Amino acid sequence: MAERKATVKRDTLETQIVVSIDLDGSGASKLDTGVPFLDHMLDQVAHHGLIDLDIRARGDLEIDAHHTVEDVGITLGQAIARALGDKKGISRYGHAYVPLDEALSRVVIDFSGRPGLENRVEFPRERVGEFDLELVHEFFQGFVNHAQVTLHLDCLQGRNAHHIAETVFKAFGRALRMAMTQDPRLGGQLPSTKGAL
Repeated sequence: MAERKATVKRDTLETQIVVSIDLDGSGASKLDTGVPFLDHMLDQVAHHGLIDLDIRARGDLEIDAHHTVEDVGITLGQAIARALGDKKGISRYGHAYVPLDEALSRVVIDFSGRPGLENRVEFPRERVGEFDLELVHEFFQGFVNHAQVTLHLDCLQGRNAHHIAETVFKAFGRALRMAMTQDPRLGGQLPSTKGAL
């Protein structure tokens, strides 16, 4: 099996980002985005997705974290798309339910080649520490647009905002892992009756 690795750089007037990824890793991560809560969430994605992830970002945090969080999502999406290549032989669909104490979230993903985000996650407060929870949506919108996936995020229940966010990112990692897994029964074919994704 060919190595499924990629490195993507994004350099704008607002952010400078480098993402290196190994889709068949062990869950190791090196994260330095300048946004500690985002680093914590990305660590969940790497660990539960068994993805080796190295992300270095410098952004205009003196304004706020919006550009950094969104652009990390964009660059991660580009890196995963590049590492997957033609998507032949992958399972394509992935889903996961993850609980954390009172919180329970579900994430479903389809490497469809079409960007679509359905985000039904509501937080009981606006921030966790210094992190604006509105940016969770911006991260996933950036990811979806550039990974070219359909992504459904649902928080089924929860009271603690940190728990809710963490269940979403953990379930996202698990769903990614399932969808990107090579299915030997496909024999290297595209998982689509159309012959294209």
